[in-house]
Amino acid sequence: MTYETIDVRKTTPTIGAEIFGVDLSRPLTNRQFDEIHQALPDYPEILVIKADETSKRVAGEAWHSDVSCDEEPPMGSILYLHEVPPDGGGDTMFANMYQAYETLSEPLRKTLDGLTAIHDSWKAHSNRKPGEGSDMQFPRFEHPVVRVHPVTRRRLLFVDRGFTTRIVQLSQAESDALLAFLFQHIETPKLSCRFKWEKNSIAFWDNRSAQHQAIFDYWPHRRYGHRVTICGDRPFGIAGQQTNAGLAAG
Repeated sequence: MTYETIDVRKTTPTIGAEIFGVDLSRPLTNRQFDEIHQALPDYPEILVIKADETSKRVAGEAWHSDVSCDEEPPMGSILYLHEVPPDGGGDTMFANMYQAYETLSEPLRKTLDGLTAIHDSWKAHSNRKPGEGSDMQFPRFEHPVVRVHPVTRRRLLFVDRGFTTRIVQLSQAESDALLAFLFQHIETPKLSCRFKWEKNSIAFWDNRSAQHQAIFDYWPHRRYGHRVTICGDRPFGIAGQQTNAGLAAG
């Protein structure tokens, strides 16, 4: 982890660190406090969610289901925010993917039931182009367009603007047109709700049946928190349909 206001030096490879650059005879700045706090819970399962005056963009601005590009996308996510913008903003939108599927016409639902789509992390992280010789990997998997929830057994729409790039069984032009329609349909206000964050709020969502969007409308203010994701399973479609296509694109 990179720090801006403190210097963290490990005392051993296993445990312990010393923090430099802090004068405890004077009050800590908010940034110093946050960075010291972040240095303490160094768990790979915890993702730091942050945006401040230096941020030009934030993750999750496009509607998405968290890392749907993975072979086994997360079952759910839990986000805790300990700092929110002082003047409001930074809300999160959530959309119901059961309703997204069920409000489509019956002929279109039947067409989608047998299709699969490519979910590619490169689409979400194209600004992080790896340098020459880099071993950075970008997961890419094929999933059913209509997913069956493993608990409720209900059908839901499983394509998202953040990661989905192509419907496999269609031509590129047909795929582009159909995905554009489905993305617009998913983003219809009647399918969604808006969650307003307060300090120390916690949101917990089913990543299989809901999509979300982080609204970045609070620059140059800060929004800090921590997120954990819960392991999921491989999506399956109608009659147990699963795909066997998965690539890690470098």
